[in-house]
Amino acid sequence: MPVLTRDEAQTRAKLLDVRHYSVHLDLTRGADTFDSRTVIRFAAHTTADTFVEVKPAELRSVTLDGHPLDPAALDDNRLPLPGLTEGEHELVVDAAMRYSHTGEGMHRFTDPTDGETYAYTQLFMEDVQRVFAAFDQPDLKAAFDVTVTAPDGWTVLANGITEHLGDGTWRAATTPPLPTYLVAVAAGPWHSVRTEHRGLPFGLHCRRSLAPHLDADADELLAITRACFDRYHEKFTEPYPFDSYDQAFVPEFNAGAMENPGLVTFRDEFVYRSAVTDTERQTRAMVISHEMAHMWFGDLVTLAWWDDIWLNESFAEYMGYQTLTEATRFTDTWVDFGIVRKAWGYDADQRPTTHPVAPEAVDNTADALLNFDGISYAKGASALRQLVTWLGEKNFLAGINTHFARHKFANATLADFIDSLAHHTDRDVHAWAHAWLRTTGVDTLTTRVTETDDGWTLAVDHAGTRPHRLTVGLYDLDASDGHALALRENLDIDVPAPGEPLAFRGPRPALIVPNDQDLTYAKIRLDTPSEEATVRGISRVPGPLTRAVLWNTLRDMVRDGQLEPAAYLEAVAAHLPEETDLAIVQGVLTFARTQAADRYTAPADRPAALTRLTALCEDLIRRTEDGSAPGLRLTAVRHFIDTAQHPDVIRGWYDTGAVPGGPELDPELRWRILGRLSVLGAVDDVVIDAELVHDPSATGQEGAARCRAALPDPQTKQAAWAALFTTDPDRDLSNYLFTATAQGFWQPEQTDLLRDYVPRYFTGATALAARRGPAIAEAAGRHAFPAYAIDTDTLHLGEQSLTHPTLIPALRRKLTDQLDDLARALRVRQH
Repeated sequence: MPVLTRDEAQTRAKLLDVRHYSVHLDLTRGADTFDSRTVIRFAAHTTADTFVEVKPAELRSVTLDGHPLDPAALDDNRLPLPGLTEGEHELVVDAAMRYSHTGEGMHRFTDPTDGETYAYTQLFMEDVQRVFAAFDQPDLKAAFDVTVTAPDGWTVLANGITEHLGDGTWRAATTPPLPTYLVAVAAGPWHSVRTEHRGLPFGLHCRRSLAPHLDADADELLAITRACFDRYHEKFTEPYPFDSYDQAFVPEFNAGAMENPGLVTFRDEFVYRSAVTDTERQTRAMVISHEMAHMWFGDLVTLAWWDDIWLNESFAEYMGYQTLTEATRFTDTWVDFGIVRKAWGYDADQRPTTHPVAPEAVDNTADALLNFDGISYAKGASALRQLVTWLGEKNFLAGINTHFARHKFANATLADFIDSLAHHTDRDVHAWAHAWLRTTGVDTLTTRVTETDDGWTLAVDHAGTRPHRLTVGLYDLDASDGHALALRENLDIDVPAPGEPLAFRGPRPALIVPNDQDLTYAKIRLDTPSEEATVRGISRVPGPLTRAVLWNTLRDMVRDGQLEPAAYLEAVAAHLPEETDLAIVQGVLTFARTQAADRYTAPADRPAALTRLTALCEDLIRRTEDGSAPGLRLTAVRHFIDTAQHPDVIRGWYDTGAVPGGPELDPELRWRILGRLSVLGAVDDVVIDAELVHDPSATGQEGAARCRAALPDPQTKQAAWAALFTTDPDRDLSNYLFTATAQGFWQPEQTDLLRDYVPRYFTGATALAARRGPAIAEAAGRHAFPAYAIDTDTLHLGEQSLTHPTLIPALRRKLTDQLDDLARALRVRQH
């Protein structure tokens, strides 16, 4: 399929003024296809050739200004419009379109719990073409009128308020000008919770089988929605620009959520049917806040082309965390950002596929799709947090509001935004933007302490090119408790710093923490006494944000071969029992298991590493027997399951239906235990089938697929492999079942059994991605990659696969990242 290039988009934008779309979708035509009729009214500024995009199952008819065009002229996804004359035009396209089972276009899902069917759109980047004909680029915004014919008993949701006209036909209110990728429809027998706020209708929607779980959390979800909505209205002078605010939790959704104006779609795992920690609730709340920020950043003002993805995602990420902190009970959200999201950014920025937050040119849509990553989200948000620190929040918000006023319902670029900021400050924001947004890589800041006759001096050495404004924390051992650390002073400094090192009288602190409040984006290296104090007493450092910075420092040192994985695991075992912030516990335990133990530790030493983590989890479980920390206990139980090397204890939990002293096993824990027992060969298909009878839901189907793929049985592995890499379209797994099967397949305990599949992966994934497209390619690269085959043979095979002529960009990017991570793991093991 030809991808749209930046040059083509700019040429078409100069030629066309797209005014209005009328789209009618008929979802009553069966399980495979739906009907799509599109009327586009537009003007041409001169006489020229152009094209419109559409990916039909069947293109029935096309007329331009009442004159028929030949449907056979469709070339892949492009329908030529030759000899277009200057003036007004009307294009009518009638087609049958295929439903998707990959989360792209119009995704169709039948709930195994009750047999009800749902359909929703995900039109991001190029997928609007799977649903209706469009001039598909973000700077050709237009108003949309959408009608949908749906089966009896269905409700249709859209960007605007919908009205049922009778006979199954629904009409949505006319939208303001939107880019094509933000049009949204969600249809099905939804369970809905509706209310009003500030005179606007608000709604929550989910599958009927999830109704009790949505109802249980509806008050919390709506309270967060209202609080963030009100806080954004305090920050922004432009009011919310759409006529309603619906949030639909939809099945088999690839992303966390999508910012469709007036109809935000979320993955319906956010409707919790099992116990979760408060940190997980905070994550859900952050996604709500993030997507609401998009109503202004991306929806009201839209990027002109995909090189300015950061104008959408970096801003929504920053605003999501900051607004949640200001407006809700979740006041420590930046700790979770630092320990989870920021690490995502640091990792992405050290791979060969890194890119600037704001690249100067993204050549085409295929390349643009690859940039929705830790750079555009986490690094970009970190840069904005540093910008606010450097510029001041008052000036930052003033610049944002000027930006909205200048470009509302239109498009804007990096230059436009920087000009809006510059209007409110004397600082050189253009130079700041070049240093932070046009460069790649992670700076490193290292404390350097020199003893003097009457005291000591402090300098922060800077390896990198960006200016930093940060806080350095000075900590002393607490006189009343020799193991605890107390803050002596916070120093606000600029790096690189002008002049001489800072001089101090008296003894040096026990611990010196650069970037103490995590206000900048850089790797941190401590002087030797501070590193020793961290390893010895990180749990006794006041302030969870400081501890997050220090845990990230230890994490980075492991990844860079400067701290042995065993030493890291020793620190984890020593200090997590005293940690009070659950985001830190979850983040540190996850890295300890999935990276330090499973990848960076040599296979011969892995059992000892898992034993250490299992003992730590046992300790946490004992410490939470009084019920005072249910989130910590749940986290410990989960990780105990994941690290168990012998089946006896967790099989006892499974058979009795509870952990002694709690919790009782809900569906998530039952499938988690069954997954680990499958890896260990302690159950068989009979047990898995019985659990699926107990829980026949979509999540249960995924759990069963994951467990079957994890069984250490040659025939079962071959069946899982065939399901993943089939060439028969009638047997293709949906995106979620593909992911679940892939997650179960590769297990470090099964290296010998899986060895022959490693070379087969690279050829199989290449062919699969070429056939099924970017969403499955991403899943194949992320989840089906043999991540635990850490050896030079795997690295060599992977590097050879990158030269394959049919390798699509989405898979190439994932393989490049995976191979870089594999090479890093090899270096750490050999260090």
